[in-house]
Amino acid sequence: MIKLRYAIIGTLIPLFIIAYYTNDTIEDLYNQINTLKQNGYCECFDIQEFDVTVTMYNPTYEQTDKTPNITADGTKINIWKASQYRYVALSRDLLARWGGPFDYGDYIIIEGVGKDSGIYQVRDTMNPKHTKRVDILKTSGSRQFKYTNVTMYKYIKENQTTGS
Repeated sequence: MIKLRYAIIGTLIPLFIIAYYTNDTIEDLYNQINTLKQNGYCECFDIQEFDVTVTMYNPTYEQTDKTPNITADGTKINIWKASQYRYVALSRDLLARWGGPFDYGDYIIIEGVGKDSGIYQVRDTMNPKHTKRVDILKTSGSRQFKYTNVTMYKYIKENQTTGS
């Protein structure tokens, strides 16, 4: 019994250490880029920030359309592995085809949503009734969540034009 406890503790401690360091990686990169920009060393990227509400959705008929295995940009997914893709749907006000700054395929960074913080790829569109909103694709049965006042980032080349 004691050996089992030591084995569990010996396994959990490295996991907590890894989680601690990877959790702050995006924030550290953000701060490093800002420091370089302020000192005139990095002129290649601009950072756009957006305050959004983040929720989740499942690839089901009730939450999507008649083809829950196909995202708005035509990407086919395995609905039983939806959480593994790290795809998001954005509200239309954020998508370029409706005048927003994002295109399908763009990568975004979401901070402030606990273990779901991180890098995602834009692949889907939300219902027109939503604004300033991000929906994270999750496998059916995943715990539902809603986070308000979340910061979403987009890194762009300074000479790149956006839809906004």
